[in-house]
Amino acid sequence: MESLRDTGVVVTGGGGGIGAALARRFAAEGARVVINDLNAAKAEAVAKEIGGIAVPGDASAVVPAAREALGGTIDTFCANAGVAPHGGPEATEELWESAWDVNVMAHVRAARELVPHWLEQGSGRFVATVSAAGILTMLGSAPYSVTKHAALAFAEWLSVTYRHRGIDVHAVCPQGVRTDMLDSTGPAGDLVLAESAIEPEAVADALFDAMEKRRFLVLPHPETAGYYTARAGDPDHWLAGMNKMQRKLEALLEQAGSQERGEGAAR
Repeated sequence: MESLRDTGVVVTGGGGGIGAALARRFAAEGARVVINDLNAAKAEAVAKEIGGIAVPGDASAVVPAAREALGGTIDTFCANAGVAPHGGPEATEELWESAWDVNVMAHVRAARELVPHWLEQGSGRFVATVSAAGILTMLGSAPYSVTKHAALAFAEWLSVTYRHRGIDVHAVCPQGVRTDMLDSTGPAGDLVLAESAIEPEAVADALFDAMEKRRFLVLPHPETAGYYTARAGDPDHWLAGMNKMQRKLEALLEQAGSQERGEGAAR
């Protein structure tokens, strides 16, 4: 994409997984890329690989430092950093607050810094890594599901409000992607996501296709569109199907627990 050459791009959570794949793709298109990650060593490794700039630290506060590193202008911001704590309402306040802060408020804070300049120059691009959990749900993690719904809603609001003023917004909604986050999802991820998991590079390909077509919703797994449609068309049927999967997950967890207790008794 010739339009990306020499533009300034920021990727949060860029030290690995989807973020690193996005950073590599933007760099390959000639963009100047800032890699942000809480893990400074990972950010620096990706930056060295692609000829980018590492700006490690909290994704919620990266814009001023990234803007300075790029010489004053951020043209594309990829809000990719995310956390996926396990649990439901019993999850601690700290876990809920962390999910809300990283998965939603980091996007809001970035937009607060970026949008005024983008409106002034008449262009800008905001990319939100939302996850299919944001348009469907994720078994085993209420904080992730709830905050990803909010991230999608915020991205939709940005697009509705600023599309006619030159700001493009893309919501990236993959299902399983072979990353450390997928590994951390445990039995729920194995049941729901693992079989159809794709490589991070496929997510980057899907985003770039959407960018060329100025399409808001980015679905690296095309089947997600069918699930989304089914959910909207018959919510009760869709919820019943998801509940069936939940019961299957609970049975798997119980089986694993029984085996573990048996092994403990044998020892």
